Amino acid sequence: MNHPDRLRAAIAEDGTTPLIGVFDMFSASAAAQHYDGMFVSGFGFAASHYGLPDIGFIAWPDLVAFVQRLRLAFPAQHLLVDIDDGYVDPETACHVVQHLEAIGASGVILEDQKRPRRCGHVDGKQVLPLEEYLDKLTMVLESRRDLVVVARTDATEEAEILRRAKALAATDADVVLVDGVRSVDSIRKVREVIGDKPLLFNQIAGGKSPRLSLPELGALGVDVAIYSTPCLFAAQTAMDAALTGLKAADGRLPEFTADSVGVAECLALLEKNISRHHDRDGAPKMPVTS
Repeated sequence: MNHPDRLRAAIAEDGTTPLIGVFDMFSASAAAQHYDGMFVSGFGFAASHYGLPDIGFIAWPDLVAFVQRLRLAFPAQHLLVDIDDGYVDPETACHVVQHLEAIGASGVILEDQKRPRRCGHVDGKQVLPLEEYLDKLTMVLESRRDLVVVARTDATEEAEILRRAKALAATDADVVLVDGVRSVDSIRKVREVIGDKPLLFNQIAGGKSPRLSLPELGALGVDVAIYSTPCLFAAQTAMDAALTGLKAADGRLPEFTADSVGVAECLALLEKNISRHHDRDGAPKMPVTS
């Protein structure tokens, strides 16, 4: 199964392809019940694996190990992986890309930030000189076989955004991403300067970009939408509410109802991830009925 080509085909379809940000195996298990594609979010992975903000703490072997577990449990899902700045050094970026391709990743996102790096939707971002980033991007593109590569700029001034977006579109990168884009008008301008190159849009709750539906994004010519944090932020909200309620009830669990998740419901979700339960094409096997 060629995972990069499957992702390319999805990107080429009409409309906007959604990829849902996952931060651990359990969030991925939930996301797989609703969507065909996952985004391995640096924000979510830093939060889940280290309990730290997304400012450069991720060690690439940890991320590779996570993607390997994801691919075994979810053989039919698109897996787009955030590799930040390629872990600074271009040689490291190429090494990580080849690792990820070997274990079945569908694609990667490589940004043009310099250290100290930041989440794309916060202030204080700094970018590499364009030629330095293009050299790194070219090395990555030459090191892959089929892997989808998304070229990302974190520039914040409009003229520089458009200059970089046009330069990224002229490379062999498969997709262009301007992170933290602040308006619909800005999306239109980026779409115009990159020509026919596929465009990716990143939405994050509380971030700088406008809240847009998939049909709205499709009308703007956006080919892919990544949703970095809905699972992470929902987990924080739900866990806080559950523990606040437990404390208020002096430790008595809430009544179990038909809408609740308990042991059986949780196990039913997780058992789908066992490899022997997957067909050869990666889809979950249908249960046998008499």
